[in-house]
Amino acid sequence: MRRVLVRIFYAFVFPAAWLSVCCHSFAASDAPTAPISLTVFKDILFFDGYGPAVSLATPPDVIRHRNDLNAKKLTEQQLRSLGSSLTMHVTVKAVCDNYDRIGNVNFALVPKGSASYSPPDVQRVEIGRFITPFMNKNLAPAQASYSFNVSNVARVFNDPALLAAYDIWIELEIFGVPYAAQKQIEGCAGRSDVFLGSLQFISTADGAAPAGRNFLLPLNFKKDLNNYAASATDVIGKTLRVIHFNLPTDVADASLYLITSNHGSNKDGEEYTRRFHHIEVDGQLRLTYMPGRESCEPFRHLNSQRNGIYGPTPRTPQEWQSFNNWCPGDAVPIRQISLGKLSAGAHTLKIEVPDAVFAEQQGYIPVSVYLQGSVQ
Repeated sequence: MRRVLVRIFYAFVFPAAWLSVCCHSFAASDAPTAPISLTVFKDILFFDGYGPAVSLATPPDVIRHRNDLNAKKLTEQQLRSLGSSLTMHVTVKAVCDNYDRIGNVNFALVPKGSASYSPPDVQRVEIGRFITPFMNKNLAPAQASYSFNVSNVARVFNDPALLAAYDIWIELEIFGVPYAAQKQIEGCAGRSDVFLGSLQFISTADGAAPAGRNFLLPLNFKKDLNNYAASATDVIGKTLRVIHFNLPTDVADASLYLITSNHGSNKDGEEYTRRFHHIEVDGQLRLTYMPGRESCEPFRHLNSQRNGIYGPTPRTPQEWQSFNNWCPGDAVPIRQISLGKLSAGAHTLKIEVPDAVFAEQQGYIPVSVYLQGSVQ
């Protein structure tokens, strides 16, 4: 006889931004028997991020919240089909934006049965970020693809207690502007469409989502960090943010999932200067890192539009390391910071980039971070 064990512990306080849920364990016969491919978005158009809202119809199950933000609800059947190993693939095709732009994927927790939602009014978690190449739609390759291992997110997508109260909506966000392409790219005069975006989940046949009592705590969603804006730092003159949070129970195997990228394209801008980033939890240094790959040359072929980042000839690794924080055409890393057991009660997360300058008071570091673990 097939037996399914269901254990539920669920609590949610909004807007205090913590969520803990208990996953259930599956019998072997419940598990997917083969890899599945779940297409969420297929060639969805994105439009001028600064322009007036576009009224062009979307597919019936897709909502355009803004010109740069589309969303789709995952059905219960789709969620049940996902196993514990989850990969996310994003493909961006060039239309009429030939510059490097930022894009990201989020999930939103929307009250059960809602036909739509207002993004600022629900809990949202960023699970992937990427930078588009400089692309000319008339030259090959005219697209870029990005892959993310988001197996930890499968625990959220397969949690019966959470799904009893909330629907999971997937958001694909790609910001773009067409003004340069309207003048520089043949076929773009007068157009406001900037990119086509597709998103797909791949779940391998390794069993269902892991059993255990899942704990999820969103802490920061794409909130800018710099040293000159009161809304983006705790202390003017310092690139510093301290996030205070409370745990209602002990959390085992806790990890932070952190996404940051430095931006500021002005002279001496922050995206051209590597800085050490420091992450502390409860006063203890947990991670120091400096963004940027060893080399951006693997992504040169994606950049079909001439630009000042790649230049006419290849750069050495030393040259790339002297200035780049990310590569046009590359995904931004998701950094997992393992914390072990965290006790119930008050905690602090400190994010600091002490050497950041932000010349001419320009630039920003969008920060997304959430805590995930299990409840004993």
